[in-house]
Amino acid sequence: MSVRNLSRVFAPDRIAVIGASSDRSSVGGVLLDNLVRDYQGVVYAVNPGHRAVHAMEAYPSIEEVPGTVDLAVICTPAETVPDLVTECSEAGVGGALVISAGFRETGPEGAELERRVAAAAAAFDGFRIVGPNCLGFLVPGLGLNASFARARPRAGHLAFISQSGALATAVLDRAEEQGIGFSAVVSAGNMLDVDFGDLIDHLGQDRSTRALIVYIESITNPRKFMSAARAFSRIKPIVAYKAGRFTESAAAAVSHTGAMAGADDVYAAALRRAGIVRVDEINEIFSTAALLGGDARVHASDLAVVTNAGGPGVIAVDALLERGGTLAALSATTLASLDDVLPPAWSHRNPVDVLGDAGPERYRGALGAVLADDGVAAALAILTPQAMTDATAVAEAVAHECGRSRKPLVAAWMGGGAVREGRERLERAGIPTYETPEQSVGAFMHLVSYARNRETLYETPRTIPVSFTLDRLAGRRLLSAFLPQGAGVLGESQSKALLDAYGIPVSMPLPAAAADEAVAAAEEIGFPVVLKVESNGVTHKTDVGGVVVDVRSPEGVREAYDRIIAEVSRRAPDARPDRVTVQEMVTGPAQELIVGSREDPTFGAVIMVGAGGIAAEIADDSVLELPPLSERLARRMLERLRVWPLLTGYRGRPAANVDALLEVLMRFSYLVADYPEIAEIEINPLLAGPERAIAVDARIAIDPVARRRPSEPYAHLAIRPYPEELQTTTTLRDGAPVTLRPIKPEDEPAWHDMLAACSEETIRSRFRGLFRHTSHEMATRYCFIDYDREMALVAEAEDAGETRLLGVGRLVADPDRQFAEYAILVADPWQNQGLAGPLTERCLEIARSWGVRTVRAETGTDNRRMLAVLRDHGFALGRGEDPEVVSASLDLGAMPATS
Repeated sequence: MSVRNLSRVFAPDRIAVIGASSDRSSVGGVLLDNLVRDYQGVVYAVNPGHRAVHAMEAYPSIEEVPGTVDLAVICTPAETVPDLVTECSEAGVGGALVISAGFRETGPEGAELERRVAAAAAAFDGFRIVGPNCLGFLVPGLGLNASFARARPRAGHLAFISQSGALATAVLDRAEEQGIGFSAVVSAGNMLDVDFGDLIDHLGQDRSTRALIVYIESITNPRKFMSAARAFSRIKPIVAYKAGRFTESAAAAVSHTGAMAGADDVYAAALRRAGIVRVDEINEIFSTAALLGGDARVHASDLAVVTNAGGPGVIAVDALLERGGTLAALSATTLASLDDVLPPAWSHRNPVDVLGDAGPERYRGALGAVLADDGVAAALAILTPQAMTDATAVAEAVAHECGRSRKPLVAAWMGGGAVREGRERLERAGIPTYETPEQSVGAFMHLVSYARNRETLYETPRTIPVSFTLDRLAGRRLLSAFLPQGAGVLGESQSKALLDAYGIPVSMPLPAAAADEAVAAAEEIGFPVVLKVESNGVTHKTDVGGVVVDVRSPEGVREAYDRIIAEVSRRAPDARPDRVTVQEMVTGPAQELIVGSREDPTFGAVIMVGAGGIAAEIADDSVLELPPLSERLARRMLERLRVWPLLTGYRGRPAANVDALLEVLMRFSYLVADYPEIAEIEINPLLAGPERAIAVDARIAIDPVARRRPSEPYAHLAIRPYPEELQTTTTLRDGAPVTLRPIKPEDEPAWHDMLAACSEETIRSRFRGLFRHTSHEMATRYCFIDYDREMALVAEAEDAGETRLLGVGRLVADPDRQFAEYAILVADPWQNQGLAGPLTERCLEIARSWGVRTVRAETGTDNRRMLAVLRDHGFALGRGEDPEVVSASLDLGAMPATS
């Protein structure tokens, strides 16, 4: 993540156009025209072949331009760009916008040219490049149009990043027609340097940006993208359109999982996990972004519909239910209020049909009643232009009623010229207005989707009885034995042994190379048993007659053994079935599930859970999620399955042990995170019964060729998992043991208790102010962190039989990890126990491992304990603008990052 020098690029004081042209139809001519039109900064023309361009003095090179240039806009032939980048860097230019095409999009020669540009930029610390092969960018609030787009969008609060320059011009044209303003529009091009992550981080710090639209064709740095998007989505909405939805998976599948986890499904899971709202039609992006960028928020999907025609109301309900929404159940009080303001013939239910002759007062009364209902999350007002309808007057009434409620209101003003003025009146009032009920419902469900995605970012996991005592060494020894053999598929016995090492219950198979051995194994296990072929040449055992279930006698075992060998030899002669396995026949009621993971070419490991068994692909009931999984994420995956009712008990069928199932999913997530060598892994079926969840078949495909850099832990994951390796121990002055470890969302209740144990003085010293009580919203800021960007170490110990948090040290780094802010809090009962020193030392060790150069801290002049801790650790103390605040700084030097 890097926003370094991007302020010089996107808010420059001096711009040089290299390749400026007098030909107003050329890219260099259009760019120069656009820049000098409204931009208030200094613009220089650079062209060695002309003394003047557009009546401006032209300079032969960037070195001869007077003053220090912030941004160089390069629109010369591709082959000239590497040398120009070097010249710009040497001249102290902050960065370059490379408009020129002819790079990797043209083939190998262009890719080599792009590599040379990257090398030229890398030779100069901090030089940034936007592009190449892009339209440019616009910052309307600065009058800055550094692009060859003719549009002049108005200033606004919506930012737009596009990988397609052509689409950007079309979007700008439509936005101009609709009067939509922008805080920034960026055509990202090939993203040689400045990519999605950098741009999202930069715009996240931009106060004028309230919402972001992203047009995505591909993502090249998923970890960076996910980290930036998750940070942005916590405070501002992102709306994305992903092109290429039906791209085939890059790798051949060796399991059901590989076949069922398509590329677009993985993108959908990633965008959802990042808190991003995805739209399926490009014409939805503005309305959705405008709706999300406003103040309206929902916490449920219960919609009330007010309409002057029954048919459109039914259409709205169909659209709502199809998209997973809920028709709000109106309370008795609301129904009585509606009886008071509507004619007797009204529908007396939701949708609220106010009848075809409804005027402004009837709409106002109906909307006021439903918006006041606690069971209503939002309302949809529908109008059809009937003979007695004054669409504009009704719009005035709706706008007035909307202003009295904090709940969202969307509208569908159906028709053409007769309703156009009313639609414009609603839009001026900030009410998202559409032409059809389906569009309105779609916009509302995007609002619901954003709320649900943000909840996932902020949910406190429930504490479940899971003890993660993972035998990682045993697992590593097992897998290491197979790696020298090269890529391939592990047998069922080997696969289950690895699952067992991670505490996942399995029906452990016993191998048998002859019928007598199979009988002995069955008698050891106890009847009934299952016999399965074991051969690396067989992917799906059932397809080739390689499974016999419910065998209840020695004679049955011999018969099953002979049948399996014969059938597999006949159906898969190249498989060489040399033995079978014998294992427990799991009986009793259970739901068959499939749990798997595969390597996605973009986002790395992805986890799938779905309805399992031999018909898993036909059932087409599966969901995807990116690891790591928390308890909440695992539960949400299960809840989204169509078979979820079967897991919770259905028509007398016993419910599955959901806690046991969640434990399996979380342990599976740990396994996937720990082994980048696993290309695909699948448990099918996983039997989820009332007592336990047990894997009865498993298969693992490994790829020992490390395409991951060992210096990047968990590089095969798009999201950094919990950094368990940072856990250490220390002792208090009285000898009591204390664990220092990274904070996690599950700590929220203990975090509240810790602050409750603090005095007003301690709270004021840490937070520079007082607050009456803590809240979940406050806790999300401190307990829900991105371990790639921030670190909070808690001190945890047993106290009076309970586990408590005694204190916390926190590091917050800038996206470049050049600087970090440090703060510490120790609750009053544990002050003066020698805890602040170890917490500070450990946080500084982490800062050094990140490559942080400077750690900064602030505290009050009266906070003697904190001042002593800072002095003891070498911080230089000074005074800032506030005489009551001490500013502290510790220079760590340019240490190389180790994680």
